[in-house]
Parts: sequence; C-alpha cells; structure tokens
Amino acid sequence: MQPGKPKPKITPAVKREIIQIVDERIRETYGGTEGLVELRDTLRDLGTIVGELVKVEQRREEDFTRLIGHVEKLTEAQKRTEERIEALAEAQRRTEERVDKLTETVEALTEAQKRTEEEIRSLSAGLKRTREELGGLSRSFSYAFENEAYRMLPRVLQEKYGFRVTERFVRIDIGGVEVNFFGKGERKGKPVYFVGEAKIRLDGGKERVFQELEQKAKAVQKEYEVTDIVKILVTHFATRGFLRKAEEKGVIVIQSYEW
Repeated sequence: MQPGKPKPKITPAVKREIIQIVDERIRETYGGTEGLVELRDTLRDLGTIVGELVKVEQRREEDFTRLIGHVEKLTEAQKRTEERIEALAEAQRRTEERVDKLTETVEALTEAQKRTEEEIRSLSAGLKRTREELGGLSRSFSYAFENEAYRMLPRVLQEKYGFRVTERFVRIDIGGVEVNFFGKGERKGKPVYFVGEAKIRLDGGKERVFQELEQKAKAVQKEYEVTDIVKILVTHFATRGFLRKAEEKGVIVIQSYEW
C-alpha cells in the first residue's frame, strides 16, 4: 500500500496574496471603496424592503386567516339558515296538510248543514201542517163545546142565576167584533142582554179575557143602546183564583160540569 500524498498547506503569505487578489477583483467590479459602500447601502435597503415584504406577507396571512374564520362563520350561518328553511318548509307542508284536512272537514260540515237545513225545512213544513191540523181540531172542539153550551146555558142561567132566556143564543158579529154567545132574556121582568165568551181553561194567565169580554159588551151596548148586560164566561175548568177575580168584576163563570 502506497503512502498517501501530503495535503497542500496555505501559508500566511499565500493567504494574504489570495485576499489581495479578491479585494482587487471586488474593487474592479464595484469601483473601489465607494462601490462597496453603495453595495452595502443597497443590500441594507434590500433587507429593509424584504422585511417590509415579510410584514406585508404576515399581515396578508393574518387577514387570510381572519377571512377563513369569517367564511367558516358564514358557512355555519348558511347551514343554520338552510336548516331553518327546511324546518319552515316542513312546517309549511304540515300546515298545508292541516288546511287540506280542515277544508275537507268544512266541506263535510257544509254538506251536513245543507242536509240539516233541508230536514229543518221538512220538519217546519210538517210542524206547520200539524199546527194547522191541531188548529182545526181545536176549532172543531171549540165549536162543539160552544154548540153544547148554546143548548145548556138557558137551563143553567135559569136554575142557578134566575135568568130566563127569551131569545136563543147565537154567534154574531156586532160592530166588527165577534161575540161567541149573544142572547136576550129577563130577570124579574127586567130585560137583559147576554154577552159571553168560551174558553177551554181559565186561570191566572187568562185575565186578558176580561178585557176582551168588556170590549164585546161595549160593542153590544153601543149597537142596542142598553145598559143591563150580563157578561158570561163558559169553560171546562176555571181555577179558584180566576173565579174570585171574575166575581169581583161581576162576570158569571159557568163550567161544563154544571150542566
């Protein structure tokens, strides 16, 4: 194995010569000492510019970071908005379903109301016919009751009250007023006129009948110019209170059980 070659060594003299050569080359390139100063200033300015650029880049990165934060917030807000929109859309859908059901219910109720109104009209017509029939029956019953009273009154008036009927009772219109019982008679030789009404039942709620009877008596009084008028009420039943009221007003009440 051959021994290695010794490494060259740079002596201090060589080092000085190299430095001198480098300095000469720099002076040749940059024009001596003034060029070096200019180079130094340029490098310093360049360093300042680079520092400013670094700061600008740093601020840009900070702005970008903040922008990213804003975008993330906006993205989250947009997400919440979309969720609310979806919730509103779902609520709207449920509302429309309820409206549809309500519409169906209203239509059904309208149809039911229509049928009800038709039934009411039918019932009203039936009720009207029933009332007419009842009215006819009531009138028939009243007429039958009155016809019976025409036959029985003379005997009751004579036996119980001492009146003798000289002209039979009739139903008559006097001065535009209908009188159910109108007749002539006498008592102890003194002529009298009879004015009467027929009612199925007489109680405290029928006191208006006294006014009607008085109106009929006045019509007879005016027509025949008489003063002695006997007022009569004929009924199937009269309460004790009504009988006391009639006695106070001088009205004879004859109930059907009396004949």
